[in-house]
Amino acid sequence: MERLLDTVTILSVVLMLAVLFSVRRSHIRVEYSVSWLAASVILLLLSRSRPLLNWISDRLGLTYPPLALLLLVSCVFVAVIYRLSVVISDLKDANIAIAQRLAIVEFQLQNRNEKQ
Repeated sequence: MERLLDTVTILSVVLMLAVLFSVRRSHIRVEYSVSWLAASVILLLLSRSRPLLNWISDRLGLTYPPLALLLLVSCVFVAVIYRLSVVISDLKDANIAIAQRLAIVEFQLQNRNEKQ
């Protein structure tokens, strides 16, 4: 169990550093990095706080605390991926609206040029 907790700790720190370096190099926007940083902090806290993990596993009815950790990790990342899916959907809708507006403007310009 300790090896799993240590591995999750290392992975959460690596995730945190990767997000911070990506923000610094402008590969990811700050508003999107907050979700990933929050996820890595949650993982770090859960992997380092054995009593909290035991309490959560008791509340969930699980006898093996690392199973609770893996369940919570999965839930955190599903939440982050869902949030990013919503953002991507909004961006796609905005791109469609911009393309339609551009087509209308081009059509109007073409009509003006034909009338002259």
